Amino acid sequence: MKNIVIIGAGGFGREVQWLLERMNEKEEQWNLLGYSDDGVAVGTIVDGLPVLGNITYLIETKEPLAVVCAVGSSKTRKKIIDKIIDNENLEFPNVIDPSVQMSERICMGKGNIICAGNIMTVDIEIGDFNIINLDCTVGHDAVLHSYVTVYPSVNISGCVEAGDETELGTGSHIIQGIHIGEKTIIGAGSVVIRDMPSDCTAVGNPAKPIKFHDAK
Repeated sequence: MKNIVIIGAGGFGREVQWLLERMNEKEEQWNLLGYSDDGVAVGTIVDGLPVLGNITYLIETKEPLAVVCAVGSSKTRKKIIDKIIDNENLEFPNVIDPSVQMSERICMGKGNIICAGNIMTVDIEIGDFNIINLDCTVGHDAVLHSYVTVYPSVNISGCVEAGDETELGTGSHIIQGIHIGEKTIIGAGSVVIRDMPSDCTAVGNPAKPIKFHDAK
């Protein structure tokens, strides 16, 4: 079994712990060492696992280690990974709940988290360090770039493209063929029926941009 550390000891981190435990129930793969979290004291026990250190622990470790980044914010997740990606002792596996239904015709990068109850069909492209939370659907020929966060119960139709660092809010629906620009946030329950520009927050049915963000 490979040693693995979860970045983020909050609610989603604990859900990812459960995901890894479920993977082990099917086939023992992971030795769960504990958490890395900048905001929780070293030695704190979280759902039976210790907090081992902050980001410096991962930057400096000399031991082979698998890492899964369970931080929901796309922007924050990228900042964390940028700090540790150059440590050659770290690897970033895809962690996929055993209940996920997905075809073999999916091209996937590294560091992705695919939670329970998802259905992902055919000819889908998924980049690096994406999170697809509980009970989502992803249709044919969809493209999720990197650091995309898909919150629970989102429906992504065929041929949708979501740019880097986009966030699709809980229960949102994206109709077929839509392009969502990078760093755009789709609000919970929104229905996206037209392309969305980069660097905005869009809400409603139909979804419309309500504000634009600093592009930095």
